[in-house]
This record gives sequence, C-alpha cells and structure tokens, in this order.
Amino acid sequence: MKENIVVLTGAGISAESGLKTFRDADGLWEGHDVMQVASPQGWQANQELVLEFYNQRRKQLLEVLPNAAHKALVDLEAKYNVHIITQNVDDLHERAGSSQVMHLHGELFKVRCTINEQDVQEWKKDLVTGELSKRGHQLRPHIVWFGEQVPLLEPAAALVSQAAHILIIGTSMQVYPAAGLIDYVAAKTSIHFIDPHPAISPRERLHIYPEKATTGVPKVVETLLRL
Repeated sequence: MKENIVVLTGAGISAESGLKTFRDADGLWEGHDVMQVASPQGWQANQELVLEFYNQRRKQLLEVLPNAAHKALVDLEAKYNVHIITQNVDDLHERAGSSQVMHLHGELFKVRCTINEQDVQEWKKDLVTGELSKRGHQLRPHIVWFGEQVPLLEPAAALVSQAAHILIIGTSMQVYPAAGLIDYVAAKTSIHFIDPHPAISPRERLHIYPEKATTGVPKVVETLLRL
C-alpha cells in the first residue's frame, strides 16, 4: 500500500511560470483594493469590474505553462498516493499531470451560479453580465472570496492528518484559514518546506530547503523517491 503524501502549494510555485501573484507588494491586486474584486461586497458594488478582473486573470493563465516544480510533483505518484492541496486558482498542477488536486480557493477556469453553489461549469472565455446559469441566474467566478466559507477545508484537514510526508511549497502557511491545516499534521509526519525565505519555526522532522520551487522541489522529490 502506498504511503500518503500531501503537497500544500501557494502563489510562489505559480509565480515561476510567469503567473503574477494576485497580491502585489503594496497589497493591491492588479491595482485594485482586494475587497473591490474579491469579496461579496465588491461583487454587489461593481459586478462589471469584478468580471473584468477575472477575465484578465483567465487570459493570463492561458498564456503560461507548468514549470519544473509542477512537473516534479507528478513523479511522486510512481511511489506514493499524492494529494495536492493548493491555494492557487490556476490549473497548472492538472496540466503538469497531477491526478489528485484540491483547490481550496476555487478555480479560474470554472464559473458557478450566484444562487446555487453546486451549479458549476467549465469556463475559459470572458464572463460578462447577462451570462446565466441553467436556472436563469447570473454566473460568477468559481472563486472563494474574502468573507466566504472555504468548503473544502474539512476534507483537506482529513488528508493532512493521514499524510506520512507533507510538502509546503510557495506559501508561508501563515494566512488563515489555510494556515490552520498545519495543526492537523501528525507528530510522526515529516515536513519538507521549500521557500526562498523560509519563515517557519524549527521543529522535529522538519526539513527546510531555502530555495525557489523550481530547484527545491525536484530535490525533495528525488529524496522521497529514494526512501
């Protein structure tokens, strides 16, 4: 029976593919206050602005490719049962070939009904006002906005609790609620933290790789495949 590996990924892994991280150093998302484009209040105040913001994100995502870090993670599936839990809304893990990917914060290439959250559909073109779900309600980006529940948090915690190894890539794991997943890591689980500027407290069974994802992840994968 294969051991379980859970990979927790954030914006850092996708940034190396040329995908801008939503939040810039000044705290703005592409020049917008985050609450304007990623909150229910922003949606109510200016639906066209929100739709155009995500239309631009979709176009950008269509122009980039998975990088060496995304691809290296696929190799782990030869020996382990690998679950990727990502805070990213891009599809680069899937395009690289990973078979089990959970998106905590939604997916750019999906939209959903504003009334029925279960009514989700694939969507790669622009989304505009007047595009309706099957029941006749406006479609919105399938993104978990600030102030909204993260429906996959509980199943993600269950996966983390059963992992023999945890990889943390491109995320500080200091922003909640996703940061709370660390609390579910079992004492015997080994943690591999890959980050150019690791801000994490030392603990037993923690292995720190102070480098970017495209160089650090292949090293970790090679180590785990040799075990």
